[in-house]
Order: sequence, then structure tokens, then C-alpha cells
Amino acid sequence: MLAIDKIHLELPFYGKRKIQLELRTYGLSASCSRIRRLMRKMGLEAIYRKPRTSIVQPGNHIYPYLLKDLRIDRPNQVWATDITYLPMTKGFSYLVAIIDLYSRRVMSWQLSNTMDVSFCKEALEEAIERYGPPEIFNSDQGSQFTSNSFTGILKSHSIKISMDGKRRWIDNVFIERLWRSIKYEEVYLKAYQTMKEARNSINLYFMFYNQKRFHQNLDYLTPDVVYFGKPEDKLAA
Repeated sequence: MLAIDKIHLELPFYGKRKIQLELRTYGLSASCSRIRRLMRKMGLEAIYRKPRTSIVQPGNHIYPYLLKDLRIDRPNQVWATDITYLPMTKGFSYLVAIIDLYSRRVMSWQLSNTMDVSFCKEALEEAIERYGPPEIFNSDQGSQFTSNSFTGILKSHSIKISMDGKRRWIDNVFIERLWRSIKYEEVYLKAYQTMKEARNSINLYFMFYNQKRFHQNLDYLTPDVVYFGKPEDKLAA
């Protein structure tokens, strides 16, 4: 599963057959059916143009995509979220994060050993409590984000709900970059023994990511500086 995760991160457009071939370079062999089963367990899916990019829970309402041609020019204008798989020494876990698209700042995150909606709700409630509600909240059409309990929180704060529609796989590019950063700069370098250890280590990484890590796309500023304002702007105020 660790090898599959690395391959998917590098080559997200690879399906089970190409991953099967790529695994051979790791000295591993597996049938296509096993790879398909493990990818489902990990919540991974090849990225390419197709009618559906997420498994939608029957009965859950799908909201329109609101970000097309939208100029994102301020903090708390648009937040986005996603879930990723994290390998551990024994077993695995799932990480959900919410980011501010303007500043790339990680607003909140939660770790869980299941894909249940509860840890996604905890991350959303924490972010809103600490930073106030955004104008728009964007996600994919996964069952966690389309559930009434999750969208109900957004509605209660008058937040506009946006969901990636058909053939809109590119919309998650910013949070996919976050996953790449945390996995290569943190997760793959360590072997978490327990959930507590994972939480503590990931918390330190996200503090570094927000406060000290320079981002080329932010003109080599940190997410905190962009989100809260440049030092010179604070002095002027």
C-alpha cells in the first residue's frame, strides 16, 4: 500500500494495470484485482477525464461548481478540502485538511482510522470557530462532503457550497500539492507507531508549513504572512 501510494502521488493518472507494472520496479508483484481492492481501501482513484470522479452516496444532494472563472484575491474567500491516505508502521490512517485557496494556509486538519464523516465535521467546525466562515467552501463529491450532516454545518453559517463537477479533476490541484509536500517532507520520512505519534508529528509539520515554509507561488512568502497580512502592512496599520 505504501508503494501504491507513492506511485499514485507521482503518477496520479495511472490505473491498476499501469500501477501493476510500476510495482515491479519496487520488486513487488500483485494481481490487478488486489491492486484495485487496496486502492479502494486507501480511497485512491486514477485521475483522468471520466463521468464521475468520486463515489457519491445515493440520496445526497450535489451542489454546483462555483469557482469557474472566479478570481480568488483575498483570504477566507474560498476554502477547499480533501482526504488522503497515510501509511503507518502497522496499518494506516486518513488525513483531512481544509486550506484557504488564496494563502494556501492549512486552516485545520484531523486524523482518523476510518473514512467516517465525523472527523471531516470536526475539522470544519474547528476552522470556522477559529477563523470565521469563508464565503465559499469547495470539495469533491465524496460521500463525506455531500452528507447532510456536513453540508448542514456550511448552511448554518450561510457558506456557499461548491463541488467539483464532472471532468473537473484539476480543481483539487492546490490541496494535491499539499498532500505531496506533507508526504515527501514528513510522512515518508517517518514510521508512525501510533495515532498519537502521528498527530503530534503532523501538527509540528503543519506549524512549519504555515509559519516557516516559503512557497514559490506566494512569491516566497509563508502562508501565515499572506493570510494574516505582510509585516509591512501590519506596521502601516
